[in-house]
Amino acid sequence: MSVCSSILATVVFALTLVAAKATVGADIEFVEHTQARLLEYPTQFTQNIMPKMIHSHNDYWRDVPLLTALSYGVASVEADVSLYNGTLYIGHENAALTPDRTLDSLYIQPLLKILAQLNPQNAFTVNSTSPNGVFDTASGTPLQLLIDVKTDGVEALPFILEAFQPLREAGYLTTFANGMLTTSAITVVGTGNSPLEQVKALSPRDYFFDAPLTQLTDPSLNTTWDPTLSPLASTDYGTAVGWNGIGTISDEQKANITKFVGEAHALGITARFWDTPAWPVYARENVWKALLEGGADWLNADDLAAASSF
Repeated sequence: MSVCSSILATVVFALTLVAAKATVGADIEFVEHTQARLLEYPTQFTQNIMPKMIHSHNDYWRDVPLLTALSYGVASVEADVSLYNGTLYIGHENAALTPDRTLDSLYIQPLLKILAQLNPQNAFTVNSTSPNGVFDTASGTPLQLLIDVKTDGVEALPFILEAFQPLREAGYLTTFANGMLTTSAITVVGTGNSPLEQVKALSPRDYFFDAPLTQLTDPSLNTTWDPTLSPLASTDYGTAVGWNGIGTISDEQKANITKFVGEAHALGITARFWDTPAWPVYARENVWKALLEGGADWLNADDLAAASSF
């Protein structure tokens, strides 16, 4: 379409609206068609999306990893990582791995692109002291990224730390250094085979550890749990609670939820129960309700649409 044709089309459209009823809907349509630049701003990538304390279990199973979760306001995503020949591949098991699906391609590079968009460099931002996170509606809310190490954790850790270097250099990683915890756009938490002692030794530390929710007071672990090491503590729901969501939850099962959650909160740590029942749907939702009523922070979910509207 030529410039003249485009202008003529705009004029005709505007005249059509003038002849229509003077409603707010008509004004909205007019602005959308004739003043589109007024509706654009740099950080609108997640416009109108409210962050929610939902954890995208095995996020790489989504049709579009990371982006699908963000579209629902999910504030925590999980990537299973396997180290082979110096490369970190993403997948639940060896048979699911492909050369193209790596930690870098599915998570690091997309996050760099998103955060660059949400942190424009211009006259308005020259004095900014901390970067925006991925959520436009709550720019100070970090995205929690769980790295579930499937292969040997001690061997994989140096490669994982190196993989996050681009995000580190940009100042996008939550970091504990010189006795101070500085929250940034991404909080990386190691789970699975992540090696506790090696994570404890990191200084500065921008790779944290998913603490054992049912063992936070266990002296045999010889570990002082706090948010500078473990912003998150998790456990298997079936082992810790066990209610299948059908019938009535027992007082003992309720007490287990509040006990473990209370111990985490007393340390300033958030609590997550994984492997909650997925079906029947009403049972799943009964379990979600019991966990939230018991104070659990993160809703572990496979069905992100259902969790986001729960």
